[in-house]
Amino acid sequence: MNNIEKLGYLENDFKMFHILDSKRKDFAYHYHDFNKIIIFISGNINYSIEGKNYSLKPYDIVLVNAGEIHKPTVLDNSDYERIIIYVSTQFLNTYKEKDYNLSYCFERAKKEHSNVLRIPSLDKSKLYQVCQELEHSFSDNAFAKELYQKILFLEFMIQLNRTVISNHINYLDSVNGNEKLLPIIEFINEHITEDISIDTLSENFYLSRYYLMHLFKEGTGYTIGNYITEKRLLLAKNLVQNGSSITEACFQSGFKNYSTFSRAFKKAFHTIPKNSQFID
Repeated sequence: MNNIEKLGYLENDFKMFHILDSKRKDFAYHYHDFNKIIIFISGNINYSIEGKNYSLKPYDIVLVNAGEIHKPTVLDNSDYERIIIYVSTQFLNTYKEKDYNLSYCFERAKKEHSNVLRIPSLDKSKLYQVCQELEHSFSDNAFAKELYQKILFLEFMIQLNRTVISNHINYLDSVNGNEKLLPIIEFINEHITEDISIDTLSENFYLSRYYLMHLFKEGTGYTIGNYITEKRLLLAKNLVQNGSSITEACFQSGFKNYSTFSRAFKKAFHTIPKNSQFID
């Protein structure tokens, strides 16, 4: 990929970090093949996700779905502090039943076209209390540490989804988002399994090829071709996780032949595609 990197590795069901950057730092566009939760604590930050830009306030919660390209932009020398949680999509899918779905908060964010939740008095809430207990558990070597961490993490996800379901939140509108870029990204994602060419996009959105390519690269860090390929690869991975064979996933995700899919997969993930490796 050009200028885009898949960052972070997740060998467990979830992982938690508390990070404080006291010096201004530049971040590049990147993505993960797992979901990401950020609890923003302090700093002067603009967060970009899939062409949308958000001006964050303390205790905003940022939800980044697997495969969504994103980056924070640090606007000054203020301390940038945040809690980051990585969570396996496969793990969340094991907690999807008729009466509950721990992935609901991520699905709702997509439906609302907003990645940022603003929750009144989050720092005084049960949700934040559980988050702090979860963080503390990583430095605690008491009896049944890993089991206790899992229980706390599940409670955190339950509290987060209950908060979302209660509607006592605000979904933050993006600021300074490019009105021309957002519908293009939405169109690509809605038609990702179909034939999508630069000419098709140019005709649909009444933009010249050159302007379209420049607009997309400037707003996302991706070329259009790389963006489409990466989205199809992540879709293929998800299909296999849900029981499809590698061959079925290849064609159902929009690739026209297996050799093209295999080369793209190996280039992106540095391994040959096979069913057993798709377990997070």
